[in-house]
Amino acid sequence: MTRIQKWSLQFRVLLRALLGVLGLIFFLGLIQCTKGSQMPSKLESSGASAPITASKSASTGQYSRPSVDELKKKLTPSQYRCTQESETEKPFANEYWNHKALGIYVDVVSGEPLFSSLDKYDSGSGWPSFTRSIDDTVKTVEDRTLGMVRIEIKSKSAGSHLGHVFDDGPGPTHQRFCVNSAALRFVPVEKMKQEGYGRYLFSFAEAMHLELATLAGGCYWGVDELLRKLPGVVVTQVGFTGGVLENATYDEVKKGQTGHAESVMVLFDPLKLTYEKLLLEFFRLHNPTTKNQQGNDVGSQYRSAIFYHSEAQKKVAQAVIDRVEKSHQWPGKVRTEVVGASKFWRALEEHQDYLEKNPNGYTCHYYRKFSF
Repeated sequence: MTRIQKWSLQFRVLLRALLGVLGLIFFLGLIQCTKGSQMPSKLESSGASAPITASKSASTGQYSRPSVDELKKKLTPSQYRCTQESETEKPFANEYWNHKALGIYVDVVSGEPLFSSLDKYDSGSGWPSFTRSIDDTVKTVEDRTLGMVRIEIKSKSAGSHLGHVFDDGPGPTHQRFCVNSAALRFVPVEKMKQEGYGRYLFSFAEAMHLELATLAGGCYWGVDELLRKLPGVVVTQVGFTGGVLENATYDEVKKGQTGHAESVMVLFDPLKLTYEKLLLEFFRLHNPTTKNQQGNDVGSQYRSAIFYHSEAQKKVAQAVIDRVEKSHQWPGKVRTEVVGASKFWRALEEHQDYLEKNPNGYTCHYYRKFSF
């Protein structure tokens, strides 16, 4: 055998070994992330699931289940096989494994928000990986396929197969949600509000170079209606803060015993609207001199308060209050509290943008022609 023939034989042996190793790596990766394409999933205790989907406006936070025919029309063959038949995509050859844009990933079937790009990381698996889900919208199911026990993850409303979760991720959760790209649709931050996902923009404030402001000035319906229209405001949400009760709700706060104030959280662009300008508008739309009262609404939940998010905001708030008092536009002393921001509990969807949905609804807020 010539030297060239020996080299050729050795090369073929090495090539076969390399192909074998690559095949083993792919198989192990498949086990580590999702199910085989021909192995149907198990639900909690009800056996194999029928193909399901969901659809409803994202702004409502509710998702229904259309028919199978609608599902097949809506999804690509790959999306259908992945979400309904638990098929697995190839690693490093799917849409989002190396995707780095800012935004959220929603269920391709229902539109239900699932994961944020802020929680995405490179796990080296070749599939999109996240440390946590959004708003507990992912449910877990025991999976005994492939001769082992794993934890499958599904979208909570539509039951779409997403992938699996493992306890080998980075902190703080130390979890790795390993997901198929075909189960996801990406919504960039620029389109989140337009598509009804505005409530999730607040977590992107720092990444988008935006600021947060939290203000209380009586019934939050009226305060929200006026503030959200200011140029430079990106999005608002109403809720409760400043109290001691966890998971505060409207029915509890309205009794005036939780310490919370009806509040509006504002996400704004400081290049278009300064914090000082925002506060001056705030002092024009409500009466800051009445303690625990705004119009006919009486109680500590209707108090005037500025919940600052930084020391810089605290200084601006104190300076604006001094300016408002010295203007003597409002009779009496300004009673607005200036306290550090604490946990904000978002109110139910029926309270968000209330006066936009109900133009003739109750409000006691309006802009005064004051010049501070």
